[in-house]
Amino acid sequence: MRRRDFIKVIAGSATVWPLDARGQQSERVRRIGVLMNKAADDPEGRSAVSAFEGALQKSGWKLGANLQIDYRWGAGDSSRYLIYATELATHGPDVLLAEGGTIVGALQRVTREVPIVFFGTTDPVNRGLVASLSRPGGNTTGFTQFEFGISGKWLELLKQVAPGVTRAAVIRDPSQFSGVGELAAIQAIAPSLGVDLSPVDARDAQAIERAITDFARPPNGGLIVTPSGAAERHRELIITFANQHRLPAVFAYPYFARGGGLISYGPDQLEELRLAAGYVDRILRGEKPADLPVQAPTKIELVINLKTAKALGLSIPPSLLASADEVIE
Repeated sequence: MRRRDFIKVIAGSATVWPLDARGQQSERVRRIGVLMNKAADDPEGRSAVSAFEGALQKSGWKLGANLQIDYRWGAGDSSRYLIYATELATHGPDVLLAEGGTIVGALQRVTREVPIVFFGTTDPVNRGLVASLSRPGGNTTGFTQFEFGISGKWLELLKQVAPGVTRAAVIRDPSQFSGVGELAAIQAIAPSLGVDLSPVDARDAQAIERAITDFARPPNGGLIVTPSGAAERHRELIITFANQHRLPAVFAYPYFARGGGLISYGPDQLEELRLAAGYVDRILRGEKPADLPVQAPTKIELVINLKTAKALGLSIPPSLLASADEVIE
């Protein structure tokens, strides 16, 4: 090779490799802040993380390479939400992910600039989180968990699995916006089913234990456990006491039935998280939350724990078993 050609080869190599290296080094690491209402050691919380991160990975995001995620765990303690929201905002996130409307509200108090994607939220328009479902506007969009009308279905299911029920305690957190609408929907259908309702405002373990024990003393009782941070945090206690007192109970999320509850009817939160990851991906790639419509779940799952039904002496109607998405033997 002639000296002049050799110099050209060396010069060409010198220009290509540094440019490639600079391109790799200049790829900005994107940051996501996540605020959950579960506890950090909750198995359902870990499943949620796995679903969310797995969906992001399928979209080309890699933790430790081009993506960093900061988690905060509210554990159903609404007094901590604003503190954690402030902490996440100080980290300079590109997107925030929120579980539940109360957490969305806390994040909106901290920032109206950083995009927020929510899941597990009910009626975001009337609670002022978005302008409309089709055009949310502002910095917030996401996925609703269900409409209030589904709450009436919980009472219908309770009567189907336990026709003798004439009293139902509705365990709820009155401080949550959704609790008001859910209770109203149950109250609207209760007279036609011959059921007297007893709202139970229970937020801590002692109050829940006392309320279930007192309610169980007269016969023909059942429980409806509406979704809330308190129900999430104390779900094992609620399930245990409901079964000990032989109270048929209906829950909102599948993992309550999988954890020993009698029956659940509601959306799969893991699927909600996978969908939310899709919105996070689109926002990281330049789309605006204001242009992404709020979406409702496409499927509501019915899960029946047949083992618990047998322990309670209940015979589940064959038609209900046939319509179940999952039956736990």
